[in-house]
Amino acid sequence: MTRLIASLADVSSQYRAVFCDLWGCLHNGREAFPSAVAALQAFRKQGGTVLLLTNAPRPKPSVVRQLDVIGVPHDAYDEVVTSGDAAQYALLTGAVGRKVFHLGPEKDHSFFTEFADDLSQTLAGEPPIVRVPLDEAEGIVCTGLVDDLTETPEDYRATLLYAKTNGLKLLCANPDIVVDFGDKRLYCAGALAQAYDEMGGESLYFGKPHPPIYDLARRRLAALDHTARAEDILCIGDGIFTDIRGGVAEGLDTLFVSEGLAAGEFGPDPVNLDTELLEIWLAARQLDPTLTIGHLR
Repeated sequence: MTRLIASLADVSSQYRAVFCDLWGCLHNGREAFPSAVAALQAFRKQGGTVLLLTNAPRPKPSVVRQLDVIGVPHDAYDEVVTSGDAAQYALLTGAVGRKVFHLGPEKDHSFFTEFADDLSQTLAGEPPIVRVPLDEAEGIVCTGLVDDLTETPEDYRATLLYAKTNGLKLLCANPDIVVDFGDKRLYCAGALAQAYDEMGGESLYFGKPHPPIYDLARRRLAALDHTARAEDILCIGDGIFTDIRGGVAEGLDTLFVSEGLAAGEFGPDPVNLDTELLEIWLAARQLDPTLTIGHLR
């Protein structure tokens, strides 16, 4: 059974690094959570390394700018690794061809134009990637719904059926199914990739819980602390099928933030969770995080 803790400080001495999720743990898309920011700042002050590990489809520089806007200070983290970063590497090396159709909002255009420093060398040695209409594409890059405030995956059924009929692979830059934006729940790229798989298409995934993003995270962590071992890392997240499943699969300890996507499932008090409800809920999902906390603090 998972162990309930009151704060990150209760266990911080056991770890040298944390891989911390963003949406639902550190912010809600509109504003940062002060208690979560303070917890990460305190962890760093005692010598720990904080790597923000997110399924955002955009590259690291774009996500850092977003964090600045919503009020996450730079002293709360050391490094950022995004699903977009991991997916970019696959794109640049030809995973879905070099002529691609972009399925997603224009705000994600930076996926094709902006790269973290450690991906720039890969870019320099590869032919260019060109965005083209769907009927000219060799593959699809999916970063999300064009208008996630109003659309659902059903709106894309015809597009996905056309792509499947033509045998196009879909590169999913964000495996999340849904995310909470303030008080509104929105569909993500993972929902479209899931629909594509269900109709017989082939989707490629690079964010949590899949290995590529963890491989990149370890490389970037090694650049900061080359002696960190698997047992030194704690994965923090509110996504039971992304953050927690991914961490468990990688052999890493996990901290489940229960009052994110699963808010309200474990009783009315986010501080004193109903352990019986929690145990039943986790058993139904066949996952057992090392630790559980209501809100990150």
